[in-house]
Amino acid sequence: MPHALMSRRRFAIATSAAGAAATFGLPVLAQSAWPNKPIRIVVPYTPGGFTDQMARLVQIGLQTRLGQPVLIGLQTRLGQPVLIDNKPGANSLIGVDAVAKAAPDGSTFGVVIAAYAANTSLYPKLPYDPRKDLAGVSLMGVSPLLAAVNLDAPFKTARELIDYARANPGKVSFGSSGNGSAAHLTTELWKSLTKTYMIHIPYRGAVPALTDLMGGQIQLFFDAPTGLINQAKAGKIRLIGVAGDKRLPAVPDVPTFIEQGFAGFTGSTWAGMLAPAGTPREIVKRMSDEVARIIKSDETRAKLDAMGTFPAGGTPEEFDAFIASETAKWGAVIRTAGVKAE
Repeated sequence: MPHALMSRRRFAIATSAAGAAATFGLPVLAQSAWPNKPIRIVVPYTPGGFTDQMARLVQIGLQTRLGQPVLIGLQTRLGQPVLIDNKPGANSLIGVDAVAKAAPDGSTFGVVIAAYAANTSLYPKLPYDPRKDLAGVSLMGVSPLLAAVNLDAPFKTARELIDYARANPGKVSFGSSGNGSAAHLTTELWKSLTKTYMIHIPYRGAVPALTDLMGGQIQLFFDAPTGLINQAKAGKIRLIGVAGDKRLPAVPDVPTFIEQGFAGFTGSTWAGMLAPAGTPREIVKRMSDEVARIIKSDETRAKLDAMGTFPAGGTPEEFDAFIASETAKWGAVIRTAGVKAE
């Protein structure tokens, strides 16, 4: 067969295949074309905190992977920027509502923490429906809370704290970053488990609570490892336990409460990504895969270790199930302790 004829036939076959892909492969094409506009990650808290740190770790990885020029067909399309949008206020309700009401086109995502699950029980009416307006993308990381006590407190271990609190009801005060926060609810769970009575002092954030712990205004503070590890290493507070099922690499000498005989006692904050309900499943799955790849990379793992955070990463379905479990767990604590929103 003449060379020219073979070339024309090959061209016809290629053209026919391309036409079929265009006709029958629209979902695949739509997925390959994503992102076709800037990606916004809403953080419902101020910059610098745990949620913001987790979002920015993922942002860096996403920008590297999704922000590069890509070849689609015979055209090169520039990658898209990945932007952080901090929308603090109302215990994360403002930022989460912004995600819930965003267009479900794969351009908006949100990062939430444990308060997201607690808010379902904490507030009688939410501006969004967690089940109908939002969809899980991926659990990013889990930070078991650390328990810290003041250096001058009359107890140095978890057992000594319980003995003192039982012998002196109401004389131990504990701080939290606010009513309904992971720190508050974990301590309420601790009180219920140990049958102790301690006074709750809510603060507007973890920093003032930690300041008062070091100053002796409060005696106990459960919080995310990020803020406590450095102060403990500097000798300004004493760590008495990890509210998780394994020790933290950053403070390997601090035992878990389970190791100390308190079976089943865990409390953590965590970070996870959500999308507006209705976002195409292929985009949600693609983002979930990207997040898992970033979170489990060696570079990110090293940063998470320093933060006292265990990397997660998983399917959207697994994150939805995790949220349901957390909502049930903290809802029971809220009802038992009679916790009210500020």
